[in-house]
Amino acid sequence: MLRKLPGDHTRDLVSTVPTQVVFRPVVVPTPAIVTILVALFRALAGVVRTVWRHPVACLAAAVPAGLCLLYGWRTGLLTPVAVLSGLTGWRFTHPASFSRWVGLRLRAWWVLVWVYRRHWQPVMVVSGLAKHIGGREYLPRLLKVTCTPTADMVAVKMLAGQSADAWQERADNLAHGFARPQCRVTVGSPGRVVLTFPRRDVLATPIPALPIPSVPVVASVPIGLREDGAPYLLKLHGTHVLVAGATGAGKGSWLWSAVRGLLPAAAAGLVELWALDPKRMELSYGRSLFGPRYAADPADCADLLEAAVTIMQGRADRYAGVQRTHVPTVDDPFVVVLVDEVAFLTAYQTDRKLKERTLAALATLTTQGRAVGIAIVAALQDPRKEVLSIRNLFPDKIALRLDEPSQVDLVLGDGARDRGALADQISSYPQVGAGVGYVRLEADPEPVRVRAAYVTDTDILAMVRCYAGTGEAR
Repeated sequence: MLRKLPGDHTRDLVSTVPTQVVFRPVVVPTPAIVTILVALFRALAGVVRTVWRHPVACLAAAVPAGLCLLYGWRTGLLTPVAVLSGLTGWRFTHPASFSRWVGLRLRAWWVLVWVYRRHWQPVMVVSGLAKHIGGREYLPRLLKVTCTPTADMVAVKMLAGQSADAWQERADNLAHGFARPQCRVTVGSPGRVVLTFPRRDVLATPIPALPIPSVPVVASVPIGLREDGAPYLLKLHGTHVLVAGATGAGKGSWLWSAVRGLLPAAAAGLVELWALDPKRMELSYGRSLFGPRYAADPADCADLLEAAVTIMQGRADRYAGVQRTHVPTVDDPFVVVLVDEVAFLTAYQTDRKLKERTLAALATLTTQGRAVGIAIVAALQDPRKEVLSIRNLFPDKIALRLDEPSQVDLVLGDGARDRGALADQISSYPQVGAGVGYVRLEADPEPVRVRAAYVTDTDILAMVRCYAGTGEAR
C-alpha cells in the first residue's frame, strides 16, 4: 500500500508506476544437423559456381593436385612445368589468341578474387548501395567479371527495388572504391547493371588517319576507335548527325574522317559529297573533292540546301507507293551534306530572309530527307537552343569537349551526363582531347566514348590528288 505524501500526490505517483508486461520471446534452437547440411550445401554451391565461372583457373589447380595423388609428386610437378612451357610458347608466338583464350580469363579470375570480391562489402556499404533492414545487411550480388584488353566489366544483380540511376549517381564512389580511374554504369538485363572499369585509356593519344576503304562503303564509315580499342563505325545512311564541341575540340576530325571513309563510294557514283563551309577554313582545304557542290557564301549555302530539298521532294514523289527506303545507286546516290559551322548560317546570320531560308531548308531535310537518301552532318560550337533551334531533329548526336556540364545534356539529351558522358571533362590539350567525344545514337541511349582519327593536311592533299573529280556526274 502506498503511503500518503504531503500535498496528496498519491494519484500522480500511482500513474508513474510501470504497468507493461514484458514477455521473453521463445527461442527455438536450430538442430545441429540442419546447420551442418546448410553449410555443406552452401559450400557445394560455391564450388560449383566457381568451377562454372572459372573453368580454366580451376583446371590449372585441380589437374596437378590429381596427378600428385595418382602418380606421385614428380609427375604432378612435371605436368605444370610442361603446361607452363607450352603456354609461354603460345604467348610469344600468338599473343592475340593467347590473350583471348587464357590471359584475359586468368586476369578476370584474379581481379574477381583479389579486387572486387575482396572489397565488395565495404565499397557497397560506404557508397550507399547496400541496405540495412531489420538489423540485417543486404548487398547487391557480384555475378561475373569479364576482362577486355582495356577494361574490367563487372556484372551485378541489383537489390530488389533498386534502380540503375542509383548506381549511375555513385559511379565516382565505385571508381575510387576499387582504385580505378573511372567507372561507367550501363543497364544490362532487367535487374542487372554492368560496371565498366577502364584500366588504360587507348584514346589518350591521337589516332592517325585510317586507311581509305578498299571497297565502296555507304551505310557506316570507319571513324576512329572506341574506348575499348575496337574500331568505331559511324552510321550515316538513314540518319542525320550533329557534332557539337568547343573551339579546338576536333570537329574537323569527325568531318574529314567521314569524307575519307566515303571517298571510294563517291568515286563509284554511289555517294555525293556536298559541303557548306561558311567559315572558309576547314572544308575549303579539300574543296576539289566536292566540285560544284561546295559553297562558302551564305547565299550560296542557302541555294545549295534548297537544291537538296528539290532532290528530296523529287525522290519522295517517285518513291511514293513504290519503296519505303532508299537504296544507293548511280541514278539515286546517297547525298551527304556537310556543314562545318551551322550557327554561321542560322544564329549569326544578319540577313533575316536568308536566315529563314536556311532554317526552313535544314528543317525540311532533317525531318524528311533520311528516308530518301539525304543526310545532314552538321558541326556546331554553341549547343544552346537559341543558336540552333532544330538540334532535336538530329537523331544521332556527338558531344566533343564542352565548356559546361549542363551543355552535355543539351547536346546528348537529358540524363546523358549521369550515364557517363563527361564531355565537359575532356582535356583541352589537343594531343590528349582533340577528337574525343561521346556518341549517343537514336537506337541506343547509352553514350559511347570514341576518338576520331586525325586527318592531317598532308592526308587531305593526298585525298585530293587521288579522288578530286572522280565523283562528278557523268
